[in-house]
Amino acid sequence: MTVAVGDRPLTRAEVVAVARGFEAVAISDDVHRRLAHQRRAIDRRVASGEPVYGLSTGFGSLATTFISPDERRDLQRSLVRSHAAGVGERVEVEVVRAMMVSRLATLCSGVAGVRPVVVDTYAALLNHAVTPVVHEFGSLGCSGDLAPLAHVALALTGEGDVLDAGGARRRAAEVLAEVGVAPVELAEKEGLALINGTDGMLGQLVLALDDVAALLTHLDLAAALSVQALRGTDRAFVEELMALRPHPGQRASAQNLMALLEGSAIVASHLEDASQVQDAYSLRCAPQVHGAARDTWRHAAAVADVELASAIDNPSVLPDGTVASNGNFHGAPVGYVLDFLAIAVADVASMAERRTDRLLDESRSYGLPAFLADSPGVDSGLMIAQYAQAALVSEMKRLAAPASVDSIPSSAMQEDHVSMGWHAARKLRRAVTALGGVVAIELMAASRALALRAPLAPSPVGAAVAERVNGVAGGPGHDRWLSPEIAGVVDLVESRELLELAARYVTLS
Repeated sequence: MTVAVGDRPLTRAEVVAVARGFEAVAISDDVHRRLAHQRRAIDRRVASGEPVYGLSTGFGSLATTFISPDERRDLQRSLVRSHAAGVGERVEVEVVRAMMVSRLATLCSGVAGVRPVVVDTYAALLNHAVTPVVHEFGSLGCSGDLAPLAHVALALTGEGDVLDAGGARRRAAEVLAEVGVAPVELAEKEGLALINGTDGMLGQLVLALDDVAALLTHLDLAAALSVQALRGTDRAFVEELMALRPHPGQRASAQNLMALLEGSAIVASHLEDASQVQDAYSLRCAPQVHGAARDTWRHAAAVADVELASAIDNPSVLPDGTVASNGNFHGAPVGYVLDFLAIAVADVASMAERRTDRLLDESRSYGLPAFLADSPGVDSGLMIAQYAQAALVSEMKRLAAPASVDSIPSSAMQEDHVSMGWHAARKLRRAVTALGGVVAIELMAASRALALRAPLAPSPVGAAVAERVNGVAGGPGHDRWLSPEIAGVVDLVESRELLELAARYVTLS
C-alpha cells in the first residue's frame, strides 16, 4: 500500500497506516505542478518588497520587525533552530510519523507556498523510516504545534537528532547522507510553513480514535461476560427499549450485548428468578454509558475528518495568489474533542471497574466465591487486581480534567490565547493506555467467574472468549503471580485478537 498525499484529503486509516504500519507515501506530478504554481505567488511577494508576515518580517510579537532581503533565508533557518526547543522525554515514533504525514498533506495543498523539493524531502524521511526526535513538552497548541514540528523541520535541514530505520538515535546529517537524501536549504516562508499547524495534536487524535474504537467494542464484550457471570439479564437491552431513546451509540452497544448474550444458558437459567428484580446500573445501563462514549467518539471522528481535509498555515496562499494572514492554526477544535474523549474513556472505565468489584464481592455476586479465590482466606484471588484496576481508573479521572481551558499567553502577549491541544492529546494517550488495562482486568475477572459457574454455560461466543482469556491468565486456582497474567490479557486486548475471535460467532459494531 502506498498513500498518495495531496491529491485528496487523507483518511484516518491512511494516517494510521503510515504512522503504525510504515506504509510509503507518494507525491503525484499534479501536486508538484500545483506547488510550483503556488510558489510563484510567494516569489512575487518577495520581489515586491512589501512587508508580509513570515516572508519579510519577524515572527510572533516580532511581526513588526522588517527583515532585509539578504537576511530572509537566514530568518527561516533561525526560526526552525530557535523553535526546536522541546524538552522532556522523546515522543513515540508513531506520533511523530502521524504528525509528519498530516503536515505533509498541508504542504502538498499549496496553501503553504513551499517548493516541490520540500515536500519530496519530507516524504523521503517517512519512506526511509527516518524519525526526527521530538520531545514531550514545548507546544501550546497555538500557533499550532510549533516546537514538535520545528524538530521535524530541523531534521529536514540536516540538523538535530533522528531515529534511523533500526531505531538508533543519531545525527540527522549522518542518517540523511546514508539514505541518499539531501538536506533542504529553506527559502522564504518555508521554515514557517513547516511548523505552523495542528498536526501533532491531530495525529494523536487519529491514533486515539483507532484505539478507542476497538476498546469500546472490547468493553461491550467484557460487559457481556460480566452480565452472564453475575446472573444478569438481557431483557434491558432489547431493541424495543432502545428505540425509546434512540441514540446511535446506545443502540449499537445494545445490539452488541444482545448478540454476545444470545444462547447463554446462564442467562436463560434465572429469567424467572424473583431474587433479581433489576440488575445493577453497571450492568443494566451499559448500553447507555458505552453508547454515549461511542457517540462522543463519532463526534471526535467527524472533527478529525474535517481537520484532515483542511490546509492549515499562516499566512496562506489563496488560489488567486493572495497571501493572507489568518488564525486557522488555532487548535481549539481538536483540543476540545481530545478532552471530550478523555472524559468519555474515564467514565466507561469507571463502570467497568464497578462490574469487576461486583464480581469479587461474595455478597453481590450470587454465589461466586469471595474475590474469585480458590480458598478464600488462604487465597486472595483477584483482590489486588481490582485494586490495580481502581488505580488506573483514578488516574484516568485525573487525566479527564480538560487541558483546553488552561490557556497560557505567550510571545509577549501577541499569542494571548492558546489551545493547549498538544497537552490534551498527550494525556488522552495515557488515558487510552490505562483503559486497555481496565478492560483486560474485567475480562480476566469475568472469564474466571464464568469458569466457576460451570456446568452452566455462557453463550457460545462468551465461552470461546472466556476460554481464550483463561488460557492466558490461568483461570480459577490457587494464588499465582498476577502481573504477568494481567499483562498477557492486556496483550490480547492490544492485539485485538479477542475481537477477531468474537467475529467468528457474531457481528459486532
